[in-house]
Amino acid sequence: MARLKVGVLISGRGSNLQALLDAASDPSFPAEIVLVASNVPGVTGLERAEKASVATATVNHRDYENRVSFDTAITQTLEKAGVEFVCLAGFMRLVTKEFVEHWHNRMINIHPALLPLFPGLDTHQRALDEGCKLHGCTVHYVRHEMDSGPIVGQAAVPVLSDDTESSLAARVLTAEHKLYPECLRLIAEGKVTIEGNELISPVIFPEVGMICNPD
Repeated sequence: MARLKVGVLISGRGSNLQALLDAASDPSFPAEIVLVASNVPGVTGLERAEKASVATATVNHRDYENRVSFDTAITQTLEKAGVEFVCLAGFMRLVTKEFVEHWHNRMINIHPALLPLFPGLDTHQRALDEGCKLHGCTVHYVRHEMDSGPIVGQAAVPVLSDDTESSLAARVLTAEHKLYPECLRLIAEGKVTIEGNELISPVIFPEVGMICNPD
């Protein structure tokens, strides 16, 4: 079976990109990264892709008059590379409704919180401020409304009594690196489908555990 051709959009260091590149380096992984595109020139994520022998592109948003023209250029760049599915990995641009509709059910994002809790920015400090005992990350299909869309998977981590924003962020990032490739794998294997705005996943887990803090 042909591997799903994936394009990854980034704006910075690309740590989640690296997790996807590492997973896709295994020929048995059902998806391959065919393009990494950044809206910011010279970022570390582009270097990661080049080191993995993956094609790169820079589409600088500052070169475009508005969001629509920029998003059109991004789509053209992705499709020229044969991209079938898009992963957002630290892509710090709000995309237009037209872009989301063009890639409808063909684009996912990873968010550093357990959605629907804490959409937007500063998620780790907000979790600390609210006294959460669990925090985590979410992989979801992209919809025009920010940080919405059917949830593919989530990973939870404990919030420790001495956590700072940076220590909690590091713990969540480790979970992100495990969750994102696994969710992409499930999608590429055809084990995740969507009906309307609901995700239908026939995956059966052998046992369902409970994450507790304190345990």
